[in-house]
Amino acid sequence: MTPALPAPRDPLAWSAALCALFLAALLIRIGLPATPYFDEVHYLPAARALLEGGEWLNREHPPLGKIVLALALAAAGDDAFGWRIAPALAGTLALFAAMRALWFASRDRFATLAYGLLLASGGFLFVQARIAMLDVFMALFLLLALWQLAAAVREPETGRWRLLSAGAALGLSLASKWSVAPLLPLPGLAFLAARAAAGRRRLFLSRRGVPVPGVSLAEATLWLGLVPLLVYWASFAPVAAAAGEPIGPVAFIALQHEMVALQQSVVESHPYQSTWPQWLLNIRPIWYLYEPVAGAQRGVLLLGNPLTALAGLPALAWCLWTGLVRRRWDALAVAVLYLVALGTWMIAPKPVQFYYHYFLPHLFLLAALALYLGALWQRGARVLPVGLPLASLVLFAWFFPIHSAAPLADEYGFQRWMWLDSWR
Repeated sequence: MTPALPAPRDPLAWSAALCALFLAALLIRIGLPATPYFDEVHYLPAARALLEGGEWLNREHPPLGKIVLALALAAAGDDAFGWRIAPALAGTLALFAAMRALWFASRDRFATLAYGLLLASGGFLFVQARIAMLDVFMALFLLLALWQLAAAVREPETGRWRLLSAGAALGLSLASKWSVAPLLPLPGLAFLAARAAAGRRRLFLSRRGVPVPGVSLAEATLWLGLVPLLVYWASFAPVAAAAGEPIGPVAFIALQHEMVALQQSVVESHPYQSTWPQWLLNIRPIWYLYEPVAGAQRGVLLLGNPLTALAGLPALAWCLWTGLVRRRWDALAVAVLYLVALGTWMIAPKPVQFYYHYFLPHLFLLAALALYLGALWQRGARVLPVGLPLASLVLFAWFFPIHSAAPLADEYGFQRWMWLDSWR
């Protein structure tokens, strides 16, 4: 944690206002197309099967995201709005949680608001919050966990229940999608490293010292180690009950092996598959949709903001340097989260990968950029800290038609946005 700035003002109201605007933008044409598109064709049938108490579908992924989709279908109706309202609300809450996490970690008002603007206009969160996929639920619960972890360190008098909340949120994130799994040990390892660095003699039982005074390492292991696993296990109960299958320890472990096998079974190449160097350079996005819809040609392109997707890379290097050399722990945390999230895909045994796997690293990329802009602001610089988020908003507005299924002039109308041939 960085030292608190003098009399910091919590940007809570501005954060909430930005989230309200973000939700309003998400709802524009959220019902188009009126038929499932891209990976909705996998997750919506699985959600319907839960409601009908039928077959347990889409077993290669954990169940929570599909349970949330099923609840939304029951509450809002089995139509395009009902399919996508839960992701839209989750994306809005994810934006809010991201800003709260950065605020508690840095106590930097400017960086927090800059992060909100960068994330809202970054392309990734917007597109993923408008489609009935699992990724946005995974991101939401991870960001909620990071919020509670940062708040536990900043306000240790609330540390116990915040660590419990963080552990539950980590379990819910894993229960949404496995992509988050490599990040789950990091909070516990950070707690261990901080307590060991404090030189406590009774390392596991002492309640003194950083990162959360009043909570021992043994207790933190319970909240951040055991609770996530129990929550993850419990998330399978509804789908197991619907399918009439057992979910005891033996059956649960066997199911995990089955899920691993299913994850690795997809080996057929895909026109939009990509690799992690292409993600870093923002050169291989995915067209989730490009076809005539409701009397017009429309498209939905998952593409990172061309400015911030690249500007975040030197900001990450700055975070790593300032974290290691100057011991700025919020910057170091962001850099480590990014490197672990991305490094997973460098070594993952999943043979076919896609740009949407960069979703979690992208969250931390923009956090790094926000922290760098905040540092410049504190030094008195104004042009870049203000200009870059505004430029991000301008670019987001430019690409908005192909993020939101707006009507295009004709079937070749997409070409005005194709700055690179690899974007086609």
